[in-house]
Amino acid sequence: MSDFGRKGVAEQTKEKITPDSTKSTGQKTGENVSGYADKVIGAIQPNESKSTTQSASDTTRSNADAAQKQGDSLAKQATDTVSGIAKSVNDTVNSTFESLSGATKTNTNVSK
Repeated sequence: MSDFGRKGVAEQTKEKITPDSTKSTGQKTGENVSGYADKVIGAIQPNESKSTTQSASDTTRSNADAAQKQGDSLAKQATDTVSGIAKSVNDTVNSTFESLSGATKTNTNVSK
C-alpha cells in the first residue's frame, strides 16, 4: 500500500516493465507527470512519516537517479578524454610533419 498521494510500488513497477512502444503518448505523459509529482512529494515528505515500502522505494529511486547522473558524468569524461587524445595526436602529427618537411600544414584531420 502506498502513502497518501504517492504512487504505489506495484504501479511504479508495472510502468517500468511495460515497454514504451506499447504505450500511447497520453500514457507516457501521464506516467512522466505523476512520476515527477511522486518524486517531489517523496523529497518533501519526512522519512519518519513514510511507510517502510515507500521509504525503500524512495531510497531505491534516489540511488538510481544518482547512478544515472554519475554514469552521464563518466560518459562525458570519456568523451572529453578521447577528444583530448585526438587533438594531441593531431598536434603531434602536424608538428612532426612541419619538422620533417619544413612546411607548415594547418590540419591533418587525424581525428576523423
